[in-house]
Amino acid sequence: MGDPGQGGARAALMAAAGRFGFSETPRLDAELLLAHALGISRERLLLTLADQPVPAAFSDLVARRARHEPVAYITGTRAFWTIDLDVAPGVLIPRPDSETLIEAAVDHFGAGPGPRTVLDLGTGSGALLLAALDQWPEATGVGIDASRQAIEIAQRNADRIAPGRADIRLGGWAGTGAAFDLILCNPPYVATVEAVPEEVARYEPAGALYAGGDGLDDYRAIAPLLKQQIAPGGVACVEIGAAQADSAGALFIAADLQVTLSRDLAGRDRCLVITP
Repeated sequence: MGDPGQGGARAALMAAAGRFGFSETPRLDAELLLAHALGISRERLLLTLADQPVPAAFSDLVARRARHEPVAYITGTRAFWTIDLDVAPGVLIPRPDSETLIEAAVDHFGAGPGPRTVLDLGTGSGALLLAALDQWPEATGVGIDASRQAIEIAQRNADRIAPGRADIRLGGWAGTGAAFDLILCNPPYVATVEAVPEEVARYEPAGALYAGGDGLDDYRAIAPLLKQQIAPGGVACVEIGAAQADSAGALFIAADLQVTLSRDLAGRDRCLVITP
């Protein structure tokens, strides 16, 4: 994989992608890894492919991906909404599906004033909180997680993306005791009996994925605590699995909350939009 020039780079990308048959995006994976090895963006790689060598380090990156290690853990970064996040083992990798929560929040606030305060319950890398703060530059927010490892990564992202505007704390679903204009939450929702891709099961933190035999344990904990955390005129956007709209939604309705549904770009149920 060390030949310079377009032929070498193109051939290296094709060979790498051919080893990633388990991935839904093998060519993209290869491009991200080569860009990382070169220390440039994927966009710059594609624009200058004819001029790029293939570093020896690329082979090691390809071998790691071929063992199903997630690209985001290999490169240490993940794009989400309008921001780029640092990620590492021990924190859930942000998914494009979770951007549905930000889209739902944008729809809720519309052209009027956006949220002034944002709470991200189970913040992980800080993805949802920091995407919201990037969307609404006048807002401030709090990100809470029970994992100290996640808190460290979220703090690093907050210091870079929204310095002085994000308060990262250790905690749980009860929040801070205050009410917020916007609450974002992507809790664990995978049933313990449910099969997940090997790269998820082997590498991502189980505590951020699994939620009991039916995948609803964390919703059961969140639902009775949520109403008091939503400020007047505010909204909570809570991620769900594609088959959980009725089962998870019923828990919030039972807690005297109003629930509507937002779908992701693939048309799958993805977000409960919850108001008092």
